[in-house]
Amino acid sequence: MNNFLIKNAAAIVTGLQGEAARHAGPDIRVVNGRIAALGRLEALPGERVADAAGCVVYPAWVNTHHHLFQSLLKGDAAGIDLPLTPWLAATPYRFRAAFDEHLFRLAARIGLVELLRSGCTTVADHNYLYWPGMPFDGSAILFEEAERLGMRFVLCRGGATQTRQLEADLPACLRPETLDGYLADMERITQRWHDPAPDAMRRVVMAPTTPLYSMAPAELRTVAAEARRLGIRLHSHLSETVEYQNAAHGKHGTTPVRFAAEQDWLGSDVWFAHLVKLDDEEIALLGATGTGVAHCPQSNGRLGSGIAPIRQLEAAGAAISIGVDGAASNEAADMISETHAAWLMQRARGGQDARPVHRGGTFEGGADAATIDDVVRWGTRGGAQVLGLDGLGTLEVGMAADIAVYSLDDPRYFGLHDVAIAPVASGGRPALRLLTVAGKPVVEHDTIPNLDLRELAADARSAVARLLR
Repeated sequence: MNNFLIKNAAAIVTGLQGEAARHAGPDIRVVNGRIAALGRLEALPGERVADAAGCVVYPAWVNTHHHLFQSLLKGDAAGIDLPLTPWLAATPYRFRAAFDEHLFRLAARIGLVELLRSGCTTVADHNYLYWPGMPFDGSAILFEEAERLGMRFVLCRGGATQTRQLEADLPACLRPETLDGYLADMERITQRWHDPAPDAMRRVVMAPTTPLYSMAPAELRTVAAEARRLGIRLHSHLSETVEYQNAAHGKHGTTPVRFAAEQDWLGSDVWFAHLVKLDDEEIALLGATGTGVAHCPQSNGRLGSGIAPIRQLEAAGAAISIGVDGAASNEAADMISETHAAWLMQRARGGQDARPVHRGGTFEGGADAATIDDVVRWGTRGGAQVLGLDGLGTLEVGMAADIAVYSLDDPRYFGLHDVAIAPVASGGRPALRLLTVAGKPVVEHDTIPNLDLRELAADARSAVARLLR
């Protein structure tokens, strides 16, 4: 089905900016896996037609930060009410040693299926579940599971040569890697899987887990240089909480972003997850270098970290994208929930600054801080830009046909004056009439081919019971 015609869409949101954010359509033609035309089109002889009457069409979502192995760690009682640092010890580090090949594969499958059912077809997974001599190849498993579902997959290969000491009481198999071992594996996986094409199905990224904690400054400079030699991008966590500020000032006498700059860790080939706690100088530096951010509003809210200054970052010149983060700190790790939260939280952040007139206030609220079109752009085109996948992320002629067709037949969408905003503004999970990757259907009539959701649910229940034991 690389050639087909989407007919009669109720609305088309393109992922572009300004007036180009909407297209009247109502039809989209796909030829050889790419968008060939938008407008009022007639079906060609023998052309397959996908009826989109009553549906909204978006570019498929691009998720720029995840931890798929955490899909079996949702709602852990030991960590549910903890902020980031104690939560790391209570949940992801506590369970890491329990993951064998079966549990790791199952977790990856659950997370990818959850994303796919939200209309997400490109996933950047920041996998840091590596240790010396581990008995299974997690990198291979992730690529295999994504390929099985027909998704584009970007492996952000995490790792650490030193620890925060949170792992002190955990099994010896979780000791840190050596720098040579880490770089050797990066060379291996890059040669095996990395495709530099602008519409690649597979990419590899250099992604030490956290710059301030995972590697020494000289090692960070080494991995940055090696990434650029290999022609791959750089990714990590940064400035998620005030503890990052404490660590940067305590260890290095500077801010987290300035520390990253000193290690050659800023630029258009770099993006960081979170960037919640920033001062004005850091925002300016990120913007001036074109560094990207994976905005993770639900995880930042769940852990009580705060709301990232996305509008200020974008105005400064930073590249904005959206990521769901791991399900151990976000029990709704899908792109519909995430974009809904991003829309609301940016407005809430703007409104938080409102003051009464007698205290110098000049406005009432922050309802202009983010529009639905902004959020769609961040979650599609913005994500593709951050990942360097310039051949996808928008609905325009010549782009890869990664297309989500959402049905609006649920009562939550009834009564909308502007149906184009429905998937993001109304929340929930709209049913997918059709979802394609390079023109190939991966979901049809809200069903993923060859996937038994009941069986997957039963496997998940058994796995959680095993982990708790």
